[in-house]
Amino acid sequence: MSADERIQWFHKKVSERCYPNASHLSQKFDISARQAQRDVEFLRKELSAPLEYNASRKGYYYSSEFFLPMMTGDENDPDIQDVITGLKLFNDMAASRSVIQMQLPYTALLEIKDKMTVMNLRGFIVGEEPKHRYRCEFPSAELFLGILVSTGAEIKIISPDWLRHMLLDFSKRIIKINEEEDDTDSEK
Repeated sequence: MSADERIQWFHKKVSERCYPNASHLSQKFDISARQAQRDVEFLRKELSAPLEYNASRKGYYYSSEFFLPMMTGDENDPDIQDVITGLKLFNDMAASRSVIQMQLPYTALLEIKDKMTVMNLRGFIVGEEPKHRYRCEFPSAELFLGILVSTGAEIKIISPDWLRHMLLDFSKRIIKINEEEDDTDSEK
């Protein structure tokens, strides 16, 4: 695992008020306690995270709201190569951009009854719930919706509402554009 992945994980746990510490980081990523402490210090000093230690909970918290900063790079940077590869599958223009935001992943709860679709989405699925429901994490809403649509399967977005509305708005725009083309073709 790269330092970016460790810092993102630690940031997520701090943001969720789980009060992680360097020992948790060390155990999660099988790194030395010293390396884990360097990662925490990097977050605090280099990224200016408002990290504070809570002695009673034996872990860190943010004393004020904090978001991870932008990370810049290009297609040759090994830390972002996997992200760019995924983006290339769906949008060549997105793959050519050189700025990718380090952020917490988005989450969604989906209802998927088809087992093959579940297998195809296994890279996003982080948990299973009753009634064919699956908790997913994804870095980009647009990318994730594109993947869902491309499966052609019956997938219901249970939550969040904003993702469902984004899909509906996207679908309405596509339908409207294609209906307008039909009207134009019939006038010829």
